[in-house]
Amino acid sequence: MKLTAQELYNKLTVEYKLIGEKGFINFSLKNLTISIETKDSIGNLLQEWLKAWMKKYQIDFEENTNTQKFPDFYLNKEDKKKDMFEVKTFDWDRGPGFDLANFDSYCNSLITDAYRIDSDYLILAYQMTGSELSIKNIWLKKIWEISGSSGTYPIKVQEKKNVIYNLRPIIWYSERNTYKAFNSKEEFLAALNETRYQYPQTRPTNAHWLSKVLKNYSQHTGIKLDVK
Repeated sequence: MKLTAQELYNKLTVEYKLIGEKGFINFSLKNLTISIETKDSIGNLLQEWLKAWMKKYQIDFEENTNTQKFPDFYLNKEDKKKDMFEVKTFDWDRGPGFDLANFDSYCNSLITDAYRIDSDYLILAYQMTGSELSIKNIWLKKIWEISGSSGTYPIKVQEKKNVIYNLRPIIWYSERNTYKAFNSKEEFLAALNETRYQYPQTRPTNAHWLSKVLKNYSQHTGIKLDVK
């Protein structure tokens, strides 16, 4: 069954009704079974569960053989520039602290694979009580819909000792959040470009970065973006 990311999301949330469901995490070795109450492996377990769910419902997909590279899954095996998605999870009680992408790698990839900006993020929020896990909510978002400004840079990042490591999400689902999500991919690219100008390590090489990204996006999609 060939589905788009939106169709997969609808099947998972509307048809399968995963939001609100509960499960238990156990580990068995020989004749001893223990309950797992730590959260270290939840992200990997939920991704493995999702993969098994897609197989059960005969959904066409291909998993990335390199788990360290983007994306996690391809839904269109014939055209891998479309219907790519990443799986992200977070603890509902702590908020989204996951990485969207490595800052340098993402910026460099947009120069040659600008279509990547249209990829989807399937995000599962969970809550744990002991070894019991419940799914609190699920979203399907584009990167600009979960990215926003911050007090330091025009786009929220993870920074340590004045070095930017990763792009980080804002709390997109909260009305009380000070920083709102970008309204479009153009706003996202403008903020990313301005961040590269402000960041000392990328400022010297940033003069033509945005124009290269826009040209590459047009070559891949036939769409010309207007970024101010």
